[in-house]
Amino acid sequence: MKIRLLITLISFFYIASCSGGKIPGADARKISPNPKDRVQKNLEEGRGFRLLGNNKKNSGEFDFASSNELWRASLDTLEFMPLALANYSGGIIVTDWYSDGESQNESVKISIRFLSNDIRSDALAVKVFYKNCSTEQSCKITDRSGSLSVELTKKILSKAAVYEKQNETKKKRKYINEALKD
Repeated sequence: MKIRLLITLISFFYIASCSGGKIPGADARKISPNPKDRVQKNLEEGRGFRLLGNNKKNSGEFDFASSNELWRASLDTLEFMPLALANYSGGIIVTDWYSDGESQNESVKISIRFLSNDIRSDALAVKVFYKNCSTEQSCKITDRSGSLSVELTKKILSKAAVYEKQNETKKKRKYINEALKD
């Protein structure tokens, strides 16, 4: 029993030492010896922690739909169209049938499904539907999610990236200001 325990401990230390003796982030050439510089760098990168307060679960901060950049960008992009459904928790936006007034018989409807909160091309599923009516009773609805869908996705992603960049700079400024107050 003692031999097995000894062999297990030796093998554990042997495996743990296989990292080559390198400690991550311990390259003295890359780290400033001045502690104030290191603190400033960590604050700018959003690293660090606070012992009292600033715990997100207890701080009163909530993730509203307005804090999700993709959601905000989608609503801003579709602001000219009436919305039939906007369900943040379900991750879907559906517009009502929209016609620009020039063509009485044709209207468009757009649905956006959120597959992820990350700002990337596969985070959205945009579908565009056209309705052609020859008479009031005879309407044909077709899915034409081609080029308009791609253009909408590009516009939403570019707006979301701008919103994300603005949020990052606000968070950095707020965090730095709070750190300087202490």
